[in-house]
Amino acid sequence: MPAVVVVGTQWGDEGKGKVTDLLASEAELVVRYAGGSNAGHTVIIDGQLFKLHLIPSGILSPGTTCLIGNGVVLDPAWLLREAEELQSRGVSLEGLRISERAQVVMPWHTLLDELEERERRPEDRIGTTGRGIGPCYVDKVARLGIRVADLVDPEALADRLDAVLPAKNRLLQKVYDHPGFDREAVLAEYRGYAERIRPYVVDGAALVRRALDEGRRVLFEGAQGALLDLDHGTYPFVTSSSTVAGGACTGAGVGPGSIDRVVGVAKAYTSRVGRGPFPTELPDETGDLIREKGHEYGTTTGRPRRVGWFDAVIVRHAVRVNGVDLLAVMSLDVLAGLSTVRLCTAYRYRGRQLPDFPADLRVLSECEPVYEELPGWEGELSGCQSLGELPENARRYLNRLSELTGAPLGLVSLGRERHETIALTPIYTRR
Repeated sequence: MPAVVVVGTQWGDEGKGKVTDLLASEAELVVRYAGGSNAGHTVIIDGQLFKLHLIPSGILSPGTTCLIGNGVVLDPAWLLREAEELQSRGVSLEGLRISERAQVVMPWHTLLDELEERERRPEDRIGTTGRGIGPCYVDKVARLGIRVADLVDPEALADRLDAVLPAKNRLLQKVYDHPGFDREAVLAEYRGYAERIRPYVVDGAALVRRALDEGRRVLFEGAQGALLDLDHGTYPFVTSSSTVAGGACTGAGVGPGSIDRVVGVAKAYTSRVGRGPFPTELPDETGDLIREKGHEYGTTTGRPRRVGWFDAVIVRHAVRVNGVDLLAVMSLDVLAGLSTVRLCTAYRYRGRQLPDFPADLRVLSECEPVYEELPGWEGELSGCQSLGELPENARRYLNRLSELTGAPLGLVSLGRERHETIALTPIYTRR
């Protein structure tokens, strides 16, 4: 059976949670492969709103095994709060698994996240969520991290604290004039987390390999979006992990040959949280209308998102670096009622046209969008069960969006509920 990766093709918040939830109902294993509690996936089922940050969206599908992979940075306190919230609403955690190779977010990571952001020049601030994600990934690369395998082994945890904490305390004391952390207090707190987390800890890569060998359907769930990828995004205004489809291989422990299909998720318009250039941004009444109608406020931070017209330049870039096979277009209903809609087909920079996404943010900040204008559409879309039932202008918009991005449509979302979706092709088929 095939393995499918779900990725975002914009700056995150595209609706990956809903797509993952839809596909998880047919999957037997869902794997979260990157990011941490900075991610926010919103799923609405039968009128109930679920906001997930660490636990894969597949946990809402009974009988599905959900793995937090080795590429994730795990805040145990946040995980346990999220678990308690789900259980209080009748969601079973029986299928939850955690890779022993995942890195652990420690208290100094969240503190350094805040302190480092404060020290940056205003124009250089990333807009971090303050959840310690970046500093945890820094320690992972510097080999100063503490993994879940260390967390659940009392002796290993004490040993790793002795290796790492003195250096962290010196940094906090000498650079930030902070007293640092008490070893015994940290040890006691995290041993308490370990007792509650230990039953879920497994060899994640082995779990995924067995599922693939047994012919089970495996779904790899990304976090954030391609434009926030550490390598392929709008650096330095990016996250600290690999958010593209290739990250599923390193973040879950599988080879690239195991991936059968990549589903790229894009909103019918564009949104962004935080700083950085945004060529199609709408700082006007139309932007305000889209923001309110689309509930464009961060799942994790609650901050209002910046919104703009659909940018085919960035999605073409995302289709290329992810190897997207099918495009899932979300929130088409939000644009209903506008007399005209626009699609950005290219950028204009100092008199010349750029068809591709520039790496230089100084160039990007000067780019003007080249727009193609299409007639809008009226009506309530949520009851439509096929493309043929959509207004003609909505179909025309979708077709043009697909042409400009170079990716065929796989599904179209017409609302926030699970059932408000048109599936155009079976997702779990091999290429």
